[in-house]
Amino acid sequence: MIHAGDTLTNDVTGETITFVETAAETGGAYTLIEVVVAPGGGVPMAHVHPIQSETFEVLAGRLSMRVGRDKIDAEPGDVLTVAPGQVHKFWNETAYPAAFRCTVAPALGFERFIESMFALAADGKLNKRGMPNPLQLAAIANGAFDDTRAPYIPAWMQKLGLSAGATFAKALGYGPTYESRQPQPELVPATA
Repeated sequence: MIHAGDTLTNDVTGETITFVETAAETGGAYTLIEVVVAPGGGVPMAHVHPIQSETFEVLAGRLSMRVGRDKIDAEPGDVLTVAPGQVHKFWNETAYPAAFRCTVAPALGFERFIESMFALAADGKLNKRGMPNPLQLAAIANGAFDDTRAPYIPAWMQKLGLSAGATFAKALGYGPTYESRQPQPELVPATA
Protein backbone atom coordinates (compact mmCIF):
# COMPACT_ATOMS: atom_id res chain seq x y z
CA MET A 1 0.00 0.00 0.00
CA ILE A 2 1.25 3.45 -0.95
CA HIS A 3 1.84 6.07 1.74
CA ALA A 4 2.58 9.79 1.53
CA GLY A 5 6.33 10.24 1.18
CA ASP A 6 6.85 6.93 -0.67
CA THR A 7 9.07 7.26 -3.75
CA LEU A 8 9.03 4.78 -6.63
CA THR A 9 11.54 4.74 -9.48
CA ASN A 10 11.17 3.24 -12.94
CA ASP A 11 14.62 3.16 -14.51
CA VAL A 12 13.18 1.93 -17.81
CA THR A 13 10.88 4.91 -18.37
CA GLY A 14 13.06 7.39 -16.47
CA GLU A 15 10.28 8.34 -14.06
CA THR A 16 10.60 8.88 -10.31
CA ILE A 17 7.32 9.42 -8.46
CA THR A 18 6.93 10.68 -4.89
CA PHE A 19 3.46 10.40 -3.39
CA VAL A 20 2.48 13.67 -1.69
CA GLU A 21 -1.15 12.85 -0.84
CA THR A 22 -2.64 9.39 -1.28
CA ALA A 23 -6.12 8.10 -1.94
CA ALA A 24 -6.28 6.87 1.66
CA GLU A 25 -5.63 10.40 2.91
CA THR A 26 -8.10 12.11 0.55
CA GLY A 27 -10.91 9.58 0.85
CA GLY A 28 -10.29 8.62 -2.78
CA ALA A 29 -10.97 12.14 -4.06
CA TYR A 30 -7.49 12.39 -5.61
CA THR A 31 -3.86 11.35 -5.51
CA LEU A 32 -1.17 14.04 -5.61
CA ILE A 33 2.28 13.09 -6.85
CA GLU A 34 5.56 14.79 -7.70
CA VAL A 35 7.30 13.35 -10.72
CA VAL A 36 10.82 13.77 -12.06
CA VAL A 37 11.34 12.61 -15.64
CA ALA A 38 14.93 11.97 -16.72
CA PRO A 39 16.16 13.16 -20.12
CA GLY A 40 14.64 10.89 -22.77
CA GLY A 41 12.14 9.45 -20.27
CA GLY A 42 8.37 9.50 -20.24
CA VAL A 43 5.20 7.51 -20.00
CA PRO A 44 5.41 4.48 -22.36
CA MET A 45 2.26 5.06 -24.40
CA ALA A 46 -0.56 7.46 -25.06
CA HIS A 47 -3.61 6.60 -22.98
CA VAL A 48 -7.05 7.73 -21.85
CA HIS A 49 -8.66 7.94 -18.41
CA PRO A 50 -12.43 7.57 -18.92
CA ILE A 51 -13.49 9.32 -15.69
CA GLN A 52 -10.29 10.79 -14.23
CA SER A 53 -8.74 14.17 -14.86
CA GLU A 54 -5.03 14.88 -14.48
CA THR A 55 -3.69 18.32 -13.68
CA PHE A 56 0.00 18.84 -14.39
CA GLU A 57 1.92 21.73 -12.82
CA VAL A 58 5.45 21.98 -14.19
CA LEU A 59 8.01 22.74 -11.47
CA ALA A 60 11.34 22.52 -13.33
CA GLY A 61 12.68 21.84 -16.81
CA ARG A 62 10.47 21.41 -19.85
CA LEU A 63 7.80 18.72 -20.13
CA SER A 64 6.58 17.76 -23.58
CA MET A 65 3.03 16.52 -23.82
CA ARG A 66 0.61 15.37 -26.43
CA VAL A 67 -2.97 16.18 -25.46
CA GLY A 68 -5.36 15.11 -28.17
CA ARG A 69 -3.66 16.15 -31.40
CA ASP A 70 -1.80 19.08 -29.81
CA LYS A 71 1.87 18.97 -28.80
CA ILE A 72 2.63 21.20 -25.85
CA ASP A 73 5.99 22.11 -24.35
CA ALA A 74 5.23 23.13 -20.77
CA GLU A 75 7.66 25.10 -18.62
CA PRO A 76 7.84 25.99 -14.92
CA GLY A 77 4.62 27.65 -13.79
CA ASP A 78 2.52 26.16 -16.59
CA VAL A 79 -0.56 24.23 -15.46
CA LEU A 80 -2.33 21.86 -17.85
CA THR A 81 -5.47 19.87 -17.16
CA VAL A 82 -6.22 16.73 -19.13
CA ALA A 83 -9.97 16.13 -19.06
CA PRO A 84 -11.49 12.66 -18.74
CA GLY A 85 -11.48 10.91 -22.10
CA GLN A 86 -8.62 12.99 -23.59
CA VAL A 87 -5.77 11.08 -25.19
CA HIS A 88 -2.47 12.13 -23.65
CA LYS A 89 1.18 11.29 -23.14
CA PHE A 90 4.17 13.06 -21.61
CA TRP A 91 7.93 12.85 -22.08
CA ASN A 92 11.16 14.78 -21.58
CA GLU A 93 13.02 15.51 -24.80
CA THR A 94 15.61 17.79 -23.19
CA ALA A 95 19.05 17.07 -21.73
CA TYR A 96 17.90 18.02 -18.20
CA PRO A 97 15.38 16.48 -15.78
CA ALA A 98 11.80 17.78 -15.86
CA ALA A 99 9.71 17.90 -12.69
CA PHE A 100 5.99 18.34 -12.20
CA ARG A 101 3.18 17.84 -9.74
CA CYS A 102 0.17 15.90 -10.90
CA THR A 103 -3.25 15.58 -9.33
CA VAL A 104 -5.21 12.52 -10.47
CA ALA A 105 -8.90 12.88 -9.60
CA PRO A 106 -10.62 10.76 -8.54
CA ALA A 107 -7.80 8.47 -7.41
CA LEU A 108 -9.55 5.16 -8.23
CA GLY A 109 -6.87 2.48 -8.87
CA PHE A 110 -4.11 4.85 -10.01
CA GLU A 111 -1.77 4.05 -7.10
CA ARG A 112 -2.15 0.29 -7.54
CA PHE A 113 -1.43 0.56 -11.27
CA ILE A 114 1.71 2.67 -10.74
CA GLU A 115 2.90 0.36 -7.96
CA SER A 116 2.54 -2.67 -10.26
CA MET A 117 4.28 -1.12 -13.27
CA PHE A 118 7.17 0.24 -11.21
CA ALA A 119 7.59 -3.12 -9.42
CA LEU A 120 7.81 -4.82 -12.83
CA ALA A 121 10.54 -2.34 -13.78
CA ALA A 122 12.42 -3.02 -10.55
CA ASP A 123 12.33 -6.74 -11.29
CA GLY A 124 13.55 -6.29 -14.88
CA LYS A 125 10.24 -7.38 -16.39
CA LEU A 126 9.63 -4.44 -18.75
CA ASN A 127 10.93 -4.19 -22.30
CA LYS A 128 12.96 -1.16 -23.41
CA ARG A 129 9.71 0.67 -24.24
CA GLY A 130 8.50 0.22 -20.64
CA MET A 131 5.91 -2.47 -21.35
CA PRO A 132 5.55 -5.92 -19.72
CA ASN A 133 5.09 -9.15 -21.67
CA PRO A 134 1.71 -9.35 -23.46
CA LEU A 135 0.10 -11.70 -20.91
CA GLN A 136 1.19 -9.60 -17.91
CA LEU A 137 -0.01 -6.51 -19.78
CA ALA A 138 -3.40 -8.11 -20.50
CA ALA A 139 -3.86 -9.03 -16.83
CA ILE A 140 -2.90 -5.57 -15.53
CA ALA A 141 -4.73 -3.61 -18.25
CA ASN A 142 -7.88 -5.66 -17.72
CA GLY A 143 -7.70 -4.99 -13.98
CA ALA A 144 -7.21 -1.24 -14.59
CA PHE A 145 -9.70 -1.00 -17.46
CA ASP A 146 -12.12 1.31 -15.64
CA ASP A 147 -9.24 3.76 -15.01
CA THR A 148 -6.91 3.59 -18.00
CA ARG A 149 -7.33 2.50 -21.61
CA ALA A 150 -5.58 2.64 -24.92
CA PRO A 151 -6.83 5.34 -27.26
CA TYR A 152 -8.60 4.91 -30.59
CA ILE A 153 -9.62 1.24 -30.24
CA PRO A 154 -13.29 1.01 -29.20
CA ALA A 155 -13.66 0.24 -25.47
CA TRP A 156 -15.82 -2.85 -26.07
CA MET A 157 -13.18 -4.30 -28.40
CA GLN A 158 -10.38 -3.63 -25.88
CA LYS A 159 -12.39 -5.19 -23.05
CA LEU A 160 -13.15 -8.28 -25.13
CA GLY A 161 -9.47 -8.82 -25.98
CA LEU A 162 -8.18 -7.97 -22.51
CA SER A 163 -10.71 -10.24 -20.79
CA ALA A 164 -9.67 -13.17 -22.97
CA GLY A 165 -5.98 -12.39 -22.48
CA ALA A 166 -6.39 -11.95 -18.71
CA THR A 167 -8.17 -15.30 -18.44
CA PHE A 168 -5.31 -17.05 -20.21
CA ALA A 169 -2.77 -15.02 -18.18
CA LYS A 170 -4.44 -16.04 -14.90
CA ALA A 171 -4.06 -19.71 -15.87
CA LEU A 172 -0.31 -19.02 -16.15
CA GLY A 173 -0.11 -17.20 -12.82
CA TYR A 174 -0.41 -13.56 -13.87
CA GLY A 175 -2.76 -11.28 -11.94
CA PRO A 176 -4.12 -7.72 -12.17
CA THR A 177 -1.39 -6.44 -9.85
CA TYR A 178 2.28 -7.19 -9.43
CA GLU A 179 4.45 -7.03 -6.32
CA SER A 180 8.21 -6.86 -6.56
CA ARG A 181 10.05 -10.06 -5.91
CA GLN A 182 13.26 -8.17 -5.13
CA PRO A 183 14.41 -8.39 -1.52
CA GLN A 184 13.28 -5.35 0.39
CA PRO A 185 15.83 -3.52 2.53
CA GLU A 186 15.46 -4.25 6.23
CA LEU A 187 14.15 -1.41 8.31
CA VAL A 188 16.62 -0.41 10.96
CA PRO A 189 14.97 1.00 14.08
CA ALA A 190 16.02 4.52 14.94
CA THR A 191 18.28 4.73 17.97
CA ALA A 192 17.30 7.04 20.78
